[in-house]
Order: sequence, then structure tokens, then C-alpha cells
Amino acid sequence: MRLILLLALLSAALLWGCAPSDDATDGRIPLAVGGTEVAGSPGSENWQQFQAVVETSAVPIELRMLIRGQLGSEEQLLSALRRGRVQIASMSALAASALVPELTVLYAPFLFADEAEADYVLDHHLAEPLAALLAAQGLHVVQWHEIGFHHVYAREPLLEPDDYRNRRFRVSNSIAAQVFAQSLGSDVISMGFADVVPALQTRMIDAGENAVPYYARTGIAEQAPHYVLTGHALGMNLVLANADWWQAQSPEVRELLSTAFPDREAIRRQVRAANAAELAAAADIGFSVHAPNEMTLARWREVTAPAHDMLLQQAGGQSREIYAAALAGRDAWRAR
Repeated sequence: MRLILLLALLSAALLWGCAPSDDATDGRIPLAVGGTEVAGSPGSENWQQFQAVVETSAVPIELRMLIRGQLGSEEQLLSALRRGRVQIASMSALAASALVPELTVLYAPFLFADEAEADYVLDHHLAEPLAALLAAQGLHVVQWHEIGFHHVYAREPLLEPDDYRNRRFRVSNSIAAQVFAQSLGSDVISMGFADVVPALQTRMIDAGENAVPYYARTGIAEQAPHYVLTGHALGMNLVLANADWWQAQSPEVRELLSTAFPDREAIRRQVRAANAAELAAAADIGFSVHAPNEMTLARWREVTAPAHDMLLQQAGGQSREIYAAALAGRDAWRAR
């Protein structure tokens, strides 16, 4: 009997020693980071910096980087973040708008005249109230991560807004993208990003819209080689943490993770330089850049103006309050 008990205790000890490490055994903090970054992109480089800072710090963190889409689409990533399968994740503001529809206000067509105006309004008028809305959904904002202004692409040189009437225009499932295409009088085709290139190849769609990183080297430029610099919406990513997990960490851990990712201004400089370089290399990549003059841009703004009210009606929640804050910030910037 004593021999059997001894063997049982020895077996349990061996199993315990082979168990995966966790907080209870070695004191390290498990941290899984999710994303859908393309290798070599600014976002990917920023995560590499994050990883280097965390892994060389004295804070005991067991880091798992799952930033190459291992967890699926952004919608799946958002679900994983809320369920605690990952603790921190990067995703577009459009993806996060599934929980906080007020984020779609950022994409109201031609809300911002240029980058400087957008920076001021976000930093001083929108970041705080939007972060509060995300916190109410269990998400803590670690950092805002710019993608760049959205422009329109097409299989043919469609330069005027009226050229898109009755054209098959691909949109994401976001409200902002859909009302933009509707305001153009386009035939709105909603589909996931992975389906865009095949849809262009089979002529299922004629056009779409996205920022430079998601156009130039993703295969879209090869199929839709005309890129019209409308600059109608500033694309944003968010680095988010599961709020319950974040609040459970020590101040030391939160400080490390808050500063490991590049700051907002550094990201802006990096993304804008990278996007400018891609546009400069358009001929080598195989697409044509069309820069509308001010009169043409005025027509784009006029045609898409009704999209603002359409967006606010469909988004609901506190969208009108967020929109009013954006306009107040814009007015303050223009009065400087």
C-alpha cells in the first residue's frame, strides 16, 4: 500500500514538473498579441519594436506574437480579444466599430481637410471620448495607429465622382464605406478584403477604396491600376487591450506596455513617409496616380456630403455628439 502511494505521488510530481509554465509556476505573465499585419509594413515594424522592448525588459512576460493573421480576420480577432484569448491586439477602427459604431465618424467623407487638421481634432477632441466608449465595451486603448488617408481605386481611369454611378464598388461591412459608395450612386458590393483581388479579376467589381498600404502591394494595384487621390477619409488602427486583463496588471507592466509601442507622432511620421514612398514608386509597382485639382475635389465633396447624415443615422449611439466634437475641433483648428 505504501509502495502504491509512493508511486502515485512520484507520478503526480513528474506531471506537475512537465506542465506548461504559467503565473502560478514561474511568475511570468502570459501575453498573447494578435494582429493581421503584412510583413514589412509599418505596422509590422512597430510590433517588432514592441517585441524587442518587452523581451529585453526586466518585467517577466511570456510573449506570444500572433500578428500575421493566425487568429483569422479582424472580426475574429476582436472576438478573441474580448474573450481573453489574446490580451492585446491591433485592428482597424472600422473593425472596432462593430462594438463602438461611433468610431465610424472618423471616416465621414472629407471630414478633415488635411493631415494636420485630422491630427489636431483626434488628439484634442476625439481620442478621449472615443476611448471612453471603447472602455465601456471592455477595451482599453493602448495606442492609436494611423494607416493613412483612403483613396479610390478603379480598373479604368474614373476621375470624376459621377464616373462611379452604377459602377460596382467594393466596400467593407462598415457603415462609413457603404454610405460613401451609396452617395456616389454606385452599385454597392460588400465583401471581405481577401476577396477583392479575385473579384477584380473576374470583373465582379469595378472599383473600391482603401489606404495606400492596402492597395499598392496587395495585388489590388495590378488589377485596378488607377488610384485617385481623393483623400476622403483618414484610416486608423487601434492597439487595444482586454480591459479586465489590463486593469489586473501592475503599474510597472502597464507602463512597459504603454511605452513599448511607438508613440503617436512617431507612427505618423513613419506611415506618411512609407505611403509617400509607395506613391513615388507607382510606375515600378504598376499603377497610375491621379491627383484631382481643387475644382474636382470640390465636386467630390459636394456629391458625398449627404453621406454624413446617412452615416450618423445608421451608426446611432453617441455618433452625433462625437460628430459635433469633431466639427468643434475642426473649427478651433481653422480659427488658429
